Amino acid sequence: MNISDTEKLSLRALIALVMGSMIGSGIFALPSAFARSTGGLGALIAWVIAGGGMLMLAFVFQSLSRRRPDLDNGIYAYAKAGFGNYLGFSSALGYWAGCCLADVACLLLIKSTLGAFFPVFGDGTTIPALIGASALLWGVHFLIARGVSEAAALNTIATVAKIIPIFIFIAFVIIGFKADIFAINFLGVTDYSFGSLFDQIRNTMLITVFVFVGIEGASVYSRYAKNRHDVGVATVLGFLGVLCLLVLITMLSYGIMLKPELAALRTPSMAGVLAAIVGPWGAVFISIGLIVSILGNYLSWSLLAAEVLFSSAKSGTMPAFLAKENNNKSPIAALLVSNIVIQAFLIISPFAEYAFLLALKMTSAMTLVPYFLVAAYGAKLAWSKEGYQSIEEHSRKVDLLRSAVASIYALIMIAAGGTKFLLLSAIIYVIGTILFFIARKEQGQVIFSKSEWFIFAIVSIVAMCGLYSLILGNISI
Repeated sequence: MNISDTEKLSLRALIALVMGSMIGSGIFALPSAFARSTGGLGALIAWVIAGGGMLMLAFVFQSLSRRRPDLDNGIYAYAKAGFGNYLGFSSALGYWAGCCLADVACLLLIKSTLGAFFPVFGDGTTIPALIGASALLWGVHFLIARGVSEAAALNTIATVAKIIPIFIFIAFVIIGFKADIFAINFLGVTDYSFGSLFDQIRNTMLITVFVFVGIEGASVYSRYAKNRHDVGVATVLGFLGVLCLLVLITMLSYGIMLKPELAALRTPSMAGVLAAIVGPWGAVFISIGLIVSILGNYLSWSLLAAEVLFSSAKSGTMPAFLAKENNNKSPIAALLVSNIVIQAFLIISPFAEYAFLLALKMTSAMTLVPYFLVAAYGAKLAWSKEGYQSIEEHSRKVDLLRSAVASIYALIMIAAGGTKFLLLSAIIYVIGTILFFIARKEQGQVIFSKSEWFIFAIVSIVAMCGLYSLILGNISI
């Protein structure tokens, strides 16, 4: 498909896609989320570890956009190029499922937040709440159907709109910052030891995964970029911008309220912090900012979900029907399938225990696998020297180191997620493999190579263990 210059995205729009995808509900919950697990020192170390690991992944995206400019089909294309058709498909499936689950989390939180202001929405599980969320779901569907570039432009506006209240929050927190309170909160425990600090850091690592998901936004939309070089630049700049906001919100909040008070704040905890400085209007202001943020975040994830399904279908990784476009060149079939899946989750959400938390954690679990495959491909490319000239030996070694660190970080985060989410993820991967069977049959290709049969067998065994555990009640949703 040829894309006109007017439909292509500028560097600014690509940065907005990255930041818009990353800035969502999680950032508004950081003060209490961190305070429940650690003090200022543990939070600072956690951000150094998480920020360092994700920065390495951002550099991998930047390097791959230069070394393999021909791979413009998004995050899954790197996995396919490096490790074959099935792992490429698995990367696309995992990322798409993560996008859909992220949208579900956004809608669930919108319902819950509105319930605090409008009793008809209750706790977000009432019939009016379900109808309202469904109306938003299909309203965004028709918006994206009008054209991806138009929706991306709206996403840029939404990203700016939701950053403004965050900047205002940071300004007030700087003014109200108390050094003595921060000093008390710094260690986070009365009986300080290295072991207790390690536990604090470990307990916060999963929180950081949630807020970093979306770093790949520019890569997914690389085929729309006006300048292919902008993809890597947007990824790094967007990530660094969001990281600064995350660290400032977390660390400055320790200078406003004592740790037990921070930990007791209800979501969004940024509202409680601001209210402690300026009074009740601060809570209302942040709540409005939260709703704007979630709406923008929802739009970003909807764009990403449709795009990854569409682009993978165009390359033959997914069934051909998912590559259908409408007259506005929007990926209408992929968009429709994505929203049907999201609608199904919405309908069953009132019957799920802790549906919002489950959606958040499953989003991280599903997207970490594609992240690992991207980092591993970066390491493979640098190790084989493919795409590198002889005079670029130093750059190759730097890229190899960055890719190795990013790969290790992704593996650690996958393991930190716990057995439950590995088992549930495996079930989704096995069920989704039906689409791979269809795509391979359409092309008259052998379904699996010998190594892919082995991988599928391992995933199937894990999925059966997960299903068995669900039946026995050892794990629950």
